[in-house]
Amino acid sequence: MLAATKAGHTGTLDPMAQGLLPICLGQATRFSSALLQADKTYVATMKLGYVSNTGDAEGVVEQLVDPYIISAKLDIQQVADMVHTFLGRSSQIPPMYSALKKDGKALYRYAREGITIARQPREIFIHDISLNAWNEKEMTITVRCGSGTFIRTLAEDIASKIGYKSAYLTALNRIGIGPFGLAQACTLEQLEQESQISRVRFLLPVDGLLQDMPCIMLDSQEVSQFRQGQSIQKSTAANQRPQGGMLRVYDENNHFLGLGAWQENNIFVPKKVLLAQV
Repeated sequence: MLAATKAGHTGTLDPMAQGLLPICLGQATRFSSALLQADKTYVATMKLGYVSNTGDAEGVVEQLVDPYIISAKLDIQQVADMVHTFLGRSSQIPPMYSALKKDGKALYRYAREGITIARQPREIFIHDISLNAWNEKEMTITVRCGSGTFIRTLAEDIASKIGYKSAYLTALNRIGIGPFGLAQACTLEQLEQESQISRVRFLLPVDGLLQDMPCIMLDSQEVSQFRQGQSIQKSTAANQRPQGGMLRVYDENNHFLGLGAWQENNIFVPKKVLLAQV
């Protein structure tokens, strides 16, 4: 569709989910790992008082409580306050229907065989969470979370805390990943309607993946050394040399060159070098 020789995605979506899925093409695939640990933002709608073996509408559903009885005891401010208690650091037991592996085999494969595997709690972090809507049967939330958070499990935990015992997702829309949002995205249908040449307008620059990293500018001689994979002796103030972390590297014309890192004694070393365009 875009005539790329290499392509890769930056994290899968659940089968029922929709929304943002960044695709890296060409040399951008070398930097795609930057988004694997990025925060993600979702809008999730859940049906209250029910449980699904998959955590969503595609599974076997069973009613646990009458949601009308629970909702009659609550007001929307109480529900919003309880949702907000999930903000911050907590632990979560991953669902069986997930791509996590046990002995090289995905958990969902065990689940389909009727086998339940013991899972250890994992630490997650919720950066922001809010209640969008709530009625007797359903709730919609927006959540920005760290990597590794299962929204299906979060929905179950929220419903349990409020008194509904459990819930399952009826809709899940990923609206943000790291610095990217839906406003920057296009659909497959939009791409298909464009000519081969005009599809390029949907592409973002490679360093768009890396905007959370600090950056450094090199002079022409240093650029030559960097592109050849050579270490660079570069004098800078100590507070401009973050140890251990990666830096975006640019030439004096603000062209992105790749990633590098500081070592001891003012030595700057290339880590990932973008191939020069011929």
